[in-house]
Order: sequence, then structure tokens, then C-alpha cells
Amino acid sequence: MSSKRATLADVARLAGLSTTAASMILNGRPDTRLSQDAHDRVNAAAEALGYRPNVAARGLRTDKTLTIGFISDVVATTRFASGLIKGALEAAEAAGHVVLVLETGGDPAREAEAIAAVLDRQVDGIIFATMRARELFVPDIPSGTAVVMLNASNPRYATSVLPDELEGGARAVELLVEHGHREGIVLLGQNDEVEKDAFRSATVSRRVAGIRSAMKTHGLSFAAEESIWLWEPEEGYRSTKALLERGVSVRALVCMNDRIAFGAYQALTEAGLSVPGDVSVVSFDNDELAAYLRPGLTTVALPHEAMGKRAVELLLAGATGGETLIPMPVVTRASIGAPH
Repeated sequence: MSSKRATLADVARLAGLSTTAASMILNGRPDTRLSQDAHDRVNAAAEALGYRPNVAARGLRTDKTLTIGFISDVVATTRFASGLIKGALEAAEAAGHVVLVLETGGDPAREAEAIAAVLDRQVDGIIFATMRARELFVPDIPSGTAVVMLNASNPRYATSVLPDELEGGARAVELLVEHGHREGIVLLGQNDEVEKDAFRSATVSRRVAGIRSAMKTHGLSFAAEESIWLWEPEEGYRSTKALLERGVSVRALVCMNDRIAFGAYQALTEAGLSVPGDVSVVSFDNDELAAYLRPGLTTVALPHEAMGKRAVELLLAGATGGETLIPMPVVTRASIGAPH
């Protein structure tokens, strides 16, 4: 057989039907009024010839290119958040679409170039994604282009997909309560009084609100609250060490993210305290390092893959507004035990 790409006319000729009839069948038209035998012949001919539809030509006819633009800051090059892309790719493939991924590093000039690039390719819609949930500035997009914000929000483009941080925050406290913790609980990474004039993203605010709501529900109060602006291991280590040096009776740590918890582990070990024998630890995000800590860190995970899938579904469904919250699953490991 010739290596020349099979055309719709070739399929129709082999099936013994008109090009119009073959086109209707291959495009899945429900109202073809053609027999089952005709459908079977066309599908068999397409398979035999290795026929692939000409997407560019179809785009001219239908005004759809079956292509989605995915523009992110550092999602593609950060393994922690790459689940956003993985989920989007899976949903797009299931819907017969391809995804054009561009990364900007958060540079406004590169963002403008990325937007121009996907618009030049006449994508059916654009997903804007960020590694850390935040409000994202987006320049003007032509009115006919669908936009979904993934792990991000924007006042002009109201369709967004975010983790359910309020419920996730509450769940972290519930895990401690379920193990019998009522005293000596420390919040590591946030202190409302210290940070009252500082800006935190809406998602961080919801996480904190969920934590505080659950504490109030169970009639609990924190033994201490440690403000940490940069949620990195060295700051978690420093704050935990300072807590212990002040003589705070720590029975459990609620860490605002896994990187803080990583530093806390080191400080506890240096002080001769074990996890969870002396101090239980619960955290958020399910960063890759959470599984490699010993003991493994119990964490309330960011549902990145589910978020990526939902963003594509909303885009293709033509959603025009609203916030979709995706539940944050608990990843249970071994860092929570009964109070000593």
C-alpha cells in the first residue's frame, strides 16, 4: 500500500458510499439516516486504510481545532504541581483534544507571548494554571475564547478550579482529634495577630479558616501559633527549635505545608523527640518529600490531577463562571499517634 495519507474520498470509495455520507458517519452525526451496514463499511474502510481526519480542514468547517492552550508559570517544570498537567492531558485525550503547553516562569512578557502563540493557533480555549494557588493577572483575551483558571482566580475570568481548602484545613484538625489530641497543639506557619496586615492568598486564608473552625467546634485552642512567612524547611526547623527552647509543651504540630513539616522533623529529632511517639505531625499538600520522611508524613493532599481533569471538562462544556472546589484527600502515613 502507498505511504500516501488516506483521504476521506479514499474511505468513501472503499466503502462504496458518497464522501458526504462517509463524512457524516466518521464525524458521529446521530441523524445520518444511513443503515448500520453503511456505518460498518465506513468504519471498516477507515481502519483498513489507516485513515486519520484532517484536523486543520475540520477546523475550517467547524470553527473548532480540538486544541487547548495550557499556559502556566512553573507547573511544567515543577514535579510537585505536574499533576495539574497530567490530569488535563488525560481529560483532553478522552475528549479527542490535544493540549499545547507553554510555560512563562511568571514573566509578564513571556505570558503575553504565550497568549499570542495559542491564539495564533486558534485554540478552542485557554487554561491558565499556577503552581501555588493565587490570584493571577491575565491580559485581555478575545471575547470568543473560553478561559478557565486552574489553581488560580481572576475577577474578569470567573470560571476557576481550586482545592477545597476550607474542608481540607478542618480535616487536618479532625485527624488529631480522632487520635485523642486535645492539648499541646501548635499551629506552625500562621499567626493571625502577627500577620494581620500581611497579604495571604484566598486559598491560604481558607485553609486557616478551616483549621480554626474545627478547633472551635471541638472546644480546642492552640498552645502556640508560630508565624512563618516563607514556608520552607529551614523556617520550619527554626520555629520548632524556638518553640522547644521556650519550653512550650508540644504534643502535636499542625504545619501549614509539608516543607515546614520537614524542618520541624529535624528540630524534633535534634531535641530527642520522636514522631509520633512524643509529637504528632499533620500537614498539607502531599509534596513529594512527604513520602520520604521517616516516619512518613500524614498530609492533606492537593488534588492536582482531579483539578486538571475538571478544568478541561469545564472548558469544553463552555462554562461561563463559577468556582469549582475539588476535595482534598487525606494521605495517611505514620506521623500521627495517640498523645504520649
